[in-house]
Amino acid sequence: MGGIGERIRILRVGKRLSVNQLANQSGVSKSYISNIEREVQKNPSLIVMRKLAATLEVSLEDLLTYKYQDEQKDIK
Repeated sequence: MGGIGERIRILRVGKRLSVNQLANQSGVSKSYISNIEREVQKNPSLIVMRKLAATLEVSLEDLLTYKYQDEQKDIK
């Protein structure tokens, strides 16, 4: 089951952005993005999530509810 980190990675790859490019465009450090994607950092701040959502052109709500929606599918 994918979490927020997987969602960010999928969106980043879909936009053909490297981690470096996403870091430069969002103002979030490359290492922090990498840690989120690998789910080492499981609770990124809302400020960071807002920056990533804006750069990836999705709503903050879409990023934050992605995991919850995934879990709901598993329950049904």
